[in-house]
Amino acid sequence: MAETKKTATLSIDGKSYDMPVLTPTAGPEVIDIRKLYAQADVFTYDPGFTSTAACDSSITYIDGDLGELLYRGYPIEQLADKSHHLEVCYLLLYGELPDAAQMRDFENRVTRHTMVHEQMHNFFRGFRRDSHPMATMVGVVGAMSAFYHDSLDINDPWQREVAAIRMIAKLPTIAAMAYKYSIGQPFVYPKNSLSYAGNFLHMCFAVPCEDYVVRPELERAMDRIMMLHADHEQNASTSTVRLAGSSGANPFACIAAGIACLWGPAHGGANQACLEMLREIGSVENIPEAIRRAKDKNDPYRLMGFGHRVYKNFDPRAKVMKESADEVLDLLGVHDNPLLQVAKELERIALEDPYFIEKKLYPNVDFYSGIILEAMGFPTSMFTPIFALSRTVGWISQWKEMIGDPQQKIGRPRQLYVGPTRRDYLDVEAR
Repeated sequence: MAETKKTATLSIDGKSYDMPVLTPTAGPEVIDIRKLYAQADVFTYDPGFTSTAACDSSITYIDGDLGELLYRGYPIEQLADKSHHLEVCYLLLYGELPDAAQMRDFENRVTRHTMVHEQMHNFFRGFRRDSHPMATMVGVVGAMSAFYHDSLDINDPWQREVAAIRMIAKLPTIAAMAYKYSIGQPFVYPKNSLSYAGNFLHMCFAVPCEDYVVRPELERAMDRIMMLHADHEQNASTSTVRLAGSSGANPFACIAAGIACLWGPAHGGANQACLEMLREIGSVENIPEAIRRAKDKNDPYRLMGFGHRVYKNFDPRAKVMKESADEVLDLLGVHDNPLLQVAKELERIALEDPYFIEKKLYPNVDFYSGIILEAMGFPTSMFTPIFALSRTVGWISQWKEMIGDPQQKIGRPRQLYVGPTRRDYLDVEAR
């Protein structure tokens, strides 16, 4: 719990109200307004909750001005350089980095839960063949509560633990199955001999008629994508998971709600929107016109994949992702791809053009992750599902933290009502 060292005073119609000011371990101080309505009969107004802290959390910290992202206090750059996704999963879930024995046990538990119930295969076949993989994932993840009855009691710590492991383990399998279904190929079962990221690539790209060998460089790039997207504080989808969880909903329903929120183009769909923008530009020759339109205040056209709502400086995840993008492009030799040529030229301009530098419109993580996934051979429809399976551990960690918070209440935002005041009903003949 944050410390209270001072108070803030609010004056309304000559009356003063003192409110505690909470001091976090990092970030801005927070005015505690929990008793404001009871004392002063007023609400606060904050559309989008951009200035409102809705919970205590010790999982992820972002300093947008410094361009800093910390998982449990560890800088994302260090984790991306020295760690791997499942170790980061352990860190987010339990608060500390594991020792060797803990890591082996955790990896074993996740690996042994990667298969889904065989009857769930029939569930996939209920969707149209051309269904977006995100639509399929929302339905299938929500339906997990119909298959795994032994991990629905949110008041049982062990059942919460089982649900967490199951979702971290099975989301890559479900995402890969959604992809295979959308392209008409048979499902590929998980392989316990592969890493978390390698297993996902295998399930997406292997076919029964020939062997598929996971390339270590692509495996590492996918692992980084997962790691960098694992959590990002109280964003829209995480807040959705917490809000759904505050009602006591089962964990599978909460994660399905988070996936549905992530599907939005302003959130998880940003990297897909970025690639669609690159396709719209088409060739390097068309970039000057795109730049001109982006700079024109009277033109609604915007370049996707540049700048970030939270980071007022460079997105720290983008620095790491740029390294992976360069490695993948070099490895696959796809520099003759017109779309990727457009991306690299846009990147060069954004890092050198005074307009972009002054406004700090640097390429963000969505820009680079989209380039990597495109180069690997994923269609844009799979970009958001990959984001979802990566963010699952963050959602689960936030959900577990919320369930264990004694201050937690069911979410109930208030409103500034601007509709009609009371009026009497008139019979239809009198209207």
